[in-house]
Amino acid sequence: MCICKIKFTLMIKRELYYTIKPQLYHKNAIVITGMRQVGKTTLMRQLFNDFEGRRLWFDLDNPLDQMVFENIDYNAIYSDLARMSDIKNDERLLVCIDEIQNLPEITKIIKYLIDHYGVKFIVTGSSNYYLRNLFPESLSGRKFLYILPVLSYREFLLFNEQIQDIQPTPTLDEALQPKSRVNILKTKELYGDYLEFGGFPEVVLTTDRETKKQILKNIFASFFEKDIKVFTELKDVRELRNLILLLAARNGNLIDVTKLASELEINRVKIYNYLEFLEGIFFLKMIPKYSKSIDRSVVGGKKIYFSDTGILNLVAKVTDGQLLETAVAIQLSNYGELSFYSKRNKSEIDFILNKEIAFEVKQKVLESDSRKLLSLAKEIGIEKNYLISNTVSDMEGIVYPWFL
Repeated sequence: MCICKIKFTLMIKRELYYTIKPQLYHKNAIVITGMRQVGKTTLMRQLFNDFEGRRLWFDLDNPLDQMVFENIDYNAIYSDLARMSDIKNDERLLVCIDEIQNLPEITKIIKYLIDHYGVKFIVTGSSNYYLRNLFPESLSGRKFLYILPVLSYREFLLFNEQIQDIQPTPTLDEALQPKSRVNILKTKELYGDYLEFGGFPEVVLTTDRETKKQILKNIFASFFEKDIKVFTELKDVRELRNLILLLAARNGNLIDVTKLASELEINRVKIYNYLEFLEGIFFLKMIPKYSKSIDRSVVGGKKIYFSDTGILNLVAKVTDGQLLETAVAIQLSNYGELSFYSKRNKSEIDFILNKEIAFEVKQKVLESDSRKLLSLAKEIGIEKNYLISNTVSDMEGIVYPWFL
């Protein structure tokens, strides 16, 4: 990314920035995680720049930066940090650490320096899969954990200078409110690009379409080069690659673990481990079957969705409908827990949000779609239901995905 783009990106504030900023002077460590190249380092740099006090920055991809935290005497580590920052008397010290998963033992140091010296930490890590092990119960009550996703469509518009700033995230009720036809048509203009290329910041900031595709290839390659190195059980990268390709073709469909294991000629336990890993690093999301009373995690199969439509479009030949449904799954997840409803594998409701609201996603809605959704939702006791259309319609009560 060129210097001008870096400066531009540092100026743009993601929605999560406004959530985290009030915690900047709280004693707890701030932990930012998410997929690679979604902007964690940029977000931390913005918070670093905002901090009023002494501050230090470390990148644990750099062995020299790792050395600062390798002393077994934690008091000596603090003395080194104080000297490096030239801290005075009661000044607060902020320490920002990028790629924390490269030095797992640092969590003990963070706890000690918080408790004994009041050091403020902001750290980034590449995935929840690692961080849930990196941050044991000893840091309970000493951290705020935040997940940075790919750009929402509202952020996508901001990065494309279609809106001036990000206002407070709309509530679901606000997102579902009817909009004027002018607003509907104007806001829709770039949604096709968002579906095709996804929400990685560098991809969004690149104008040339072929270059966008190359950047997506690089992001996908970096996942294999960096993330899976930490997954010690992975003996053959090709197994995981082939599984991803099979999952991409099945995006939005029920997962049949037995069939996947048979096609890849590996055991079912390994498939489950791979799926847990892929979900843990935010590469994909699994949505369970709806149940009103029973634990949804054990009811039936799960549907799978990639976490970025650009990556999905890169690795598989998918339909426009699959891209749309994936984007909606990503967007609705911001409002709570998703499930889906299936009736004898014939009729289904695409998404049920928080067990309260049913959504059916269509490229173009018909009157019959409305009647069918109403009937199915009524069967399971859900009163609120909405059709989500990617085509502007004269029907009333239609929700458009670019407002979610």
